Amino acid sequence: MISAGDFRKGITFEMDGDVFQVVDFQHVKPGKGAAFVRTKIRSVLTGVTKDVTFNPTERYPKANIETKEMQYLYNDGTLYYFMDTETYEQLPLDRDAVEEAIKYIKENDNATIRFYQGRPFEVQPANFVELEVIETEPGVKGDTASGATKPATVETGVTINVPLFVNNGDIIRIDTRTGEYMSRV
Repeated sequence: MISAGDFRKGITFEMDGDVFQVVDFQHVKPGKGAAFVRTKIRSVLTGVTKDVTFNPTERYPKANIETKEMQYLYNDGTLYYFMDTETYEQLPLDRDAVEEAIKYIKENDNATIRFYQGRPFEVQPANFVELEVIETEPGVKGDTASGATKPATVETGVTINVPLFVNNGDIIRIDTRTGEYMSRV
């Protein structure tokens, strides 16, 4: 059992015969009245997202989620194919399941697939990935400590803010949990 006061991003729980994953949460303690937890939750089974307010003392059964490390193979335009590296079985997933993760995964990279009762519902990239910058404005010589940033597009197509000294062709490390630049490799 998990109480609503312990909700964090990514937690899965059972409620009203469905399984939900916490997408976003906010603990609110107004000046007057009782505290509450404002959440955005997504149904693992149907994909429907809704906003719900919980009393922090409400308790729900935790959902049993399995995870498996799989290799991303390719995208055919509508489906994203992942392969189990032990059985070589391929698993096609639609855009909804890979939406957040695919920004940081390139072909042949490994990712963690989360399953509920054998049904995949989420793909998680590694916490840190190294990607090549394919498009950014030229760096300014000597400007390494000002703290200013500029947008850069990496090989997977996602755009992130990087320091001014990063150039095209540089390999950078990105924290996939926050989408932030970490360092040059």
